[in-house]
Amino acid sequence: MEKKRDGGDQMGMFFDGVVEAMPVFAKELVAGGLAGGIAKTVVAPLERVKILFQTRRAEFQSIGLFGSFQKIARTEGVMGFYRGNGASVARIIPYAALHYMAYEQYRRWIILTFPDMGRGPVLDLVAGSFAGGTAVLFTHPLDLVRTKLAYQIVGSAKLNAKTVLKNENIYKGIIDCFSKTYKEAGIRGLYRGVAPSLYGIFPYAGLKFYFYEDMKRHVPAEHKNSIVVKLVCGSVAGLLGQTFTYPLDVVRRQMQVQRHLASNGAEIKGTIETLVMIAQKQGWKQLFSGLSINYLKVVPSVAIGFTVYDLMKSCLRVPARDEAVIEGAPQNVHTSGRSITNRLCCSDTSE
Repeated sequence: MEKKRDGGDQMGMFFDGVVEAMPVFAKELVAGGLAGGIAKTVVAPLERVKILFQTRRAEFQSIGLFGSFQKIARTEGVMGFYRGNGASVARIIPYAALHYMAYEQYRRWIILTFPDMGRGPVLDLVAGSFAGGTAVLFTHPLDLVRTKLAYQIVGSAKLNAKTVLKNENIYKGIIDCFSKTYKEAGIRGLYRGVAPSLYGIFPYAGLKFYFYEDMKRHVPAEHKNSIVVKLVCGSVAGLLGQTFTYPLDVVRRQMQVQRHLASNGAEIKGTIETLVMIAQKQGWKQLFSGLSINYLKVVPSVAIGFTVYDLMKSCLRVPARDEAVIEGAPQNVHTSGRSITNRLCCSDTSE
C-alpha cells in the first residue's frame, strides 16, 4: 500500500512539474483540443446526417431526419454514423486548440497594443474573427477530407460495393482520401471551398464571442462564474452566429464535393457562382438545408466544449485572462502599468 501511495505521489509531483513548466499558450492548446475532440465525437451522428442533407438533397431530405437515421443504420450499421468522424476529430482537435489559443493570444495582443480600445464585445468580435480565420487556414484540408468521407455512401457487408453511386471514388480512409484528392488537383484541391469557409468563419467566430460576452454583461454578478450560465450564453451565441452564416456552410460543403456533383451537371467554380446556382436550381431553402439538425448539434456541442475547456483550464491551472495579460506585458510598459492595472481591475474577469 505504501509503495502504491509513494508511486501515486511521484506521479502527482511529475504531473505538477509538467503543468508548471508548460507555457500558458500550450495549456490553452491542450484544453481547447480536448474540448473540441470530445464535443465533436458526441454530436458526430448529427453531423453526418447534416452533411448528407446538404450534399445529397434528393436522397435524404425526402425521407426526413428519422428516416435518414434509419437508412444509415440499415445500410451501414452503427459505425455509419461515425463515417468521417476520424477525419473530423483529427481536424477539430488542432482546429479547436488553435481557435481557443489564438483567440486568447489575439485578445491579449490587442489589449497590450491598443490599450484604449476597451474591453467591450468589440474586442471579442475582432479577436474571435481573426482566431477563426487562423484556425481554418491551418486545418481546412482535414475538413475537406471529413466532408468527402461523410458524403460517401457505402453499403453494409450484406449489401455490396455496387450500392455506391457510379462515377464516385471509394475512399478507404483518411490517408487514401488525402492521397487521391492531392493526385487529382494538388494543393488547390485540398483547399477547395476554403473561401466560403473563411467568409463564414470570420463573422461566425466573431459574432459567437460577441453575443457571448454581450449576454454575460447582463448576468447578475453572483452568477457570472456559474458554468451553467456560461453554457447557456455560449449555446445561444452559437445558435445566433450559426443562423447568420449557415448559407456559406452549405456553399462550402457543395464546393468540397463538386467533383461528385459535376457528373450530374455543370462544374461548380467559385463561391458566388455556387451560391447563385444553389439559389436558382435548388431553391433558397437549400441554403438552409440541415439547419434544424445543426441547431440540435450546436447546443450540446457548445455546452460540452465550454464545460471541458473550463475543466481543463482549471486542471492545467491556466491563469485568468487578465492575469495572463499582466504576465505577458512587456517590461517597458511599467510606466503605464498603473493605468493598465486600473483597467484590469475594473473589467469583467469572470471568464
